Amino acid sequence: MAIRFDDIGNRLKAFRLGSGLSAEEIAKRIGISRTALYRFEKGELAKIDTLEKLAEMLNVSVPTLLGVGVEYVASAVSYFERMRQIEENAEHIVVLAGPISSLLGSEKFVATLSKVLEESIPENLEDRARALTEVGDIMNILMQRRESYRKRQPGVVNLIAASEVDRFLRNGLVGRLDLPPKVQRERRELARAEVAHFAEIVENEPIGVQIGIVPDTLPHTGFQIFRQPDRQVLTVSPFRLGEQPNVRVGVAMITSAPEALSLHHKAVDQMWKRALKGAQAAEYLREMIKRHEG
Repeated sequence: MAIRFDDIGNRLKAFRLGSGLSAEEIAKRIGISRTALYRFEKGELAKIDTLEKLAEMLNVSVPTLLGVGVEYVASAVSYFERMRQIEENAEHIVVLAGPISSLLGSEKFVATLSKVLEESIPENLEDRARALTEVGDIMNILMQRRESYRKRQPGVVNLIAASEVDRFLRNGLVGRLDLPPKVQRERRELARAEVAHFAEIVENEPIGVQIGIVPDTLPHTGFQIFRQPDRQVLTVSPFRLGEQPNVRVGVAMITSAPEALSLHHKAVDQMWKRALKGAQAAEYLREMIKRHEG
């Protein structure tokens, strides 16, 4: 597999953002200029010893930085930045990632999301300040992704598990379950409004967007398949936004391995065949909302 230097630059930027270190700090520690580091992030070829120093500094392997085999990502900031980079020239996206797709979610959903992510950070977490800073970084990346999606409008297939929608409606748009009763009621109301938003999308069937509601269980680990002009990319991730999010713990994987893509495409085909679509799916979602009202 040919090594793409633009991809190396993208990975370097993503892992730098996830490290919490500035470009100036990293450049100074490994003995290069900040300008040189930015050139590497734009895809300029770096010497192997420089790549080795960067990999060690960013706590990743050289093969991961080069994109050889599977790319492992242990930082939510790095992962969502990689999503932004991959989506930039994706023509089609298959999404299996929780009850709400952050690309298709409403403005009200996004406006509340930062608070939800902050709630998910334990009060007694060591270095909580950095975790909260990372929430801000993730939100900035998400806003860039949504803006890019609006401009480019790639095709999207979004698979949603009915069981996850049910839990979302029951618990609300929350980062944790021990919120004050008044806040819980407000967040359940927001969840109902968001599911209604998706029911409207499903019913209207906008060009390029296909949503399927799968009545039975779906995999707990989310994945996405991106079709770009010259290749496909698979991401498998424990990180999730929205209801009961996880932006702290886990390891995501990114690969273009043919076997991995083939197996995940097969899984998508199986789930899509079982999924409710169009007016039937919209009615199903609205019936779920009714069961959780009051």
